[in-house]
Amino acid sequence: MNKVIKILTAAGAAIALASCSTPQNIPYFQDIQEGSADSVETARMIRIMPGDKISIIVNSRDPYLSNLFNLAYATRYVGTTNSETLASAQSTGVQGYAVMEDGCIDFPVLGFIQVAGLTREEIALKIKNMLIDGGLVQDPVVTVEYLNLKVSVLGEVMRPGRVSIDRDEFTIMDALSSAGDLTIYGVRENIKVVRSENGVRKTYVVNLLSAKDLYSSPVYYLQQNDMIYVEPNDVRARQSTVNGNNVRSTSFWISLASLLTSMTSTFVILFSK
Repeated sequence: MNKVIKILTAAGAAIALASCSTPQNIPYFQDIQEGSADSVETARMIRIMPGDKISIIVNSRDPYLSNLFNLAYATRYVGTTNSETLASAQSTGVQGYAVMEDGCIDFPVLGFIQVAGLTREEIALKIKNMLIDGGLVQDPVVTVEYLNLKVSVLGEVMRPGRVSIDRDEFTIMDALSSAGDLTIYGVRENIKVVRSENGVRKTYVVNLLSAKDLYSSPVYYLQQNDMIYVEPNDVRARQSTVNGNNVRSTSFWISLASLLTSMTSTFVILFSK
């Protein structure tokens, strides 16, 4: 009699605990030891693609001359000689250049310039040389910034959505940090990164539990338009079930645990007589 009661009680407790169990693999970089060193995937500089938007600012010792090559000034303030007006234009920011399908941008005075496949530094150097070689500006300083480069972070993160790439060598950890990090329900060893390469979508798997695997991953450094997906663990999957009667739902397990508890009480009453 006592043995039956113990078995039923243990079964009920096990089922109840299963409904509120917590994932085991939570800490990142579990293979890191003090003084350990792991090689990192070679840094990949972000290269501009068709559809990207960039800002290009030209400065020199002659601001009136260099302003001819700054898009906002050229389109809004052509013929303006008032320095206060020009300063106001600069404070509002410079309009961006959309990279066309053929990889070109339409730059003031210089015309169409091929920029697809180039890094920010390479674009800046190319425009600087064109200005000097054309005798247009003798001492140009060209600055190139990203405007619409983003990656998507979906799934079990605090703030899913689009994350802006604000610098070169933008890593998957940078993107996850910008999204508020993973929730406690995110599967850390199976992060998926989807990337379009030469017209083909490839999916890579990243394991955040292993620093060695993370740093050597080909997607440790992200590119624009990458998509990161953090899948939910089993606990979250049970909680997210739409059908309350589904066998995976939390309510089902709670109901089953309650039923077993009632059955245990009934057995106690019957066998005690």
